[in-house]
Amino acid sequence: MACGNCGTGADGQPKGCKNNGTCGTDGCNKLTVFDWLSNMTIPEGQEAFNYIEVRFKNGRKNYYKNTENATLSIGDIVATQAASGHDIGMVTLTGELVRVQMKRKKVKQDTEDTLKIYRKATQKDIDIWTKARDREEPMKVKARQIAIRLDLQMKISDIEFQGDGSKATFYYTAEDRVDFRQLIKEFAQEFRTRIEMRQIGLRQEASRLGGIGSCGRELCCSTWLTDFRSVTTGAARYQQLSLNPQKLAGQCGKLKCCLNYELDAYMDALKEFPKTEVKLHTEKGTAVCQKIDIFQGFLWYAYEGEWMNWHKLTAAQANEIITSNKAKEPVASLEEFSSEHIEDTKIDFGNVVGQDSLTRFDKPKSTNKRRNNRNRNKKRATANATNKKPDQKKAGQKPNQKKKDPNKPAQKQNPNAKRSNNRRNRSKKKPDNNA
Repeated sequence: MACGNCGTGADGQPKGCKNNGTCGTDGCNKLTVFDWLSNMTIPEGQEAFNYIEVRFKNGRKNYYKNTENATLSIGDIVATQAASGHDIGMVTLTGELVRVQMKRKKVKQDTEDTLKIYRKATQKDIDIWTKARDREEPMKVKARQIAIRLDLQMKISDIEFQGDGSKATFYYTAEDRVDFRQLIKEFAQEFRTRIEMRQIGLRQEASRLGGIGSCGRELCCSTWLTDFRSVTTGAARYQQLSLNPQKLAGQCGKLKCCLNYELDAYMDALKEFPKTEVKLHTEKGTAVCQKIDIFQGFLWYAYEGEWMNWHKLTAAQANEIITSNKAKEPVASLEEFSSEHIEDTKIDFGNVVGQDSLTRFDKPKSTNKRRNNRNRNKKRATANATNKKPDQKKAGQKPNQKKKDPNKPAQKQNPNAKRSNNRRNRSKKKPDNNA
């Protein structure tokens, strides 16, 4: 079923459901299971599985029994049984895959807690449900203001109305236990409905609210991840990641769930490697592991006291030395093992797509100008050195000083210059009034 709220408006602009990928019409496909058995017919003599998977706001799912044997398909809006009244949800899965999901989640059939589906939702049910959903956002703002006024150490992250609008569930996170008896009284007086407070963890809060992770994709917990396994710092150590809390933590403040995705592959690869805390004993000295490369299968060792000189060994070579140490067989040095290793060959990747170099703007533009100026200065210095006269080296004579020619007639003095000098000398003389 296509999302009715995420369609394009009359002006050609996308309207958007404004629910961060968790719209009630299932157009954003949050936690949707692909029904790969939908095109297969049921064998003769076998009845269809009469349990239905129904999804509510923010990926909350439950399983209901179809006691009325109503014909339901994925995307239908149905009215389901609740503790009091009824709820409105969307059918997300039918048929034999519901049996598989219930078995995986350990949901038992035909128990006292089993709920049932009443009917397909009418237009009146959908109108009441839509009005109740529109009240959630302003109620959340008002509820946070009341909690701050009462000085309660809690964060109200989300509000979910029941389909008939008779009850509102407040989801909150808190580090310690919170006494919200006075809070419930003020909520009931302010909102005029039944109130239920439900505490959730930080991971559950992130899955309900959604968001974009550091990888640039939607959060796994809000799109497809349903079980939250514990994540420890050991997962980061096995993968040789930097133990930086800012990089390893997700939006929930806990360690990222994706640290567990490739952990099994790393654990299998590390089975062939010796333990890093095991030292290699040789006649030259004791070597300690400094670095390990799981992908290429190398280890780097350094002698105690010579920490700057590393020797690269393969996992098989390191295991061979450890076996010799256990058998008390002498090992000369690490060099005899590391010298047998073939050096890495540098792979030159050709430019097959004809793209420009990424460093084409790193070269300075004035390189040729600087080179020309440098060459010009060298030429001038060489020319000055060759044109220097030998008689300039005589004592008492300044360099580049012109020598007087005795045969050259003396230059005549300008009479105007002599007259100006006499006038300047008379102006310097002051009259003596006492004479």
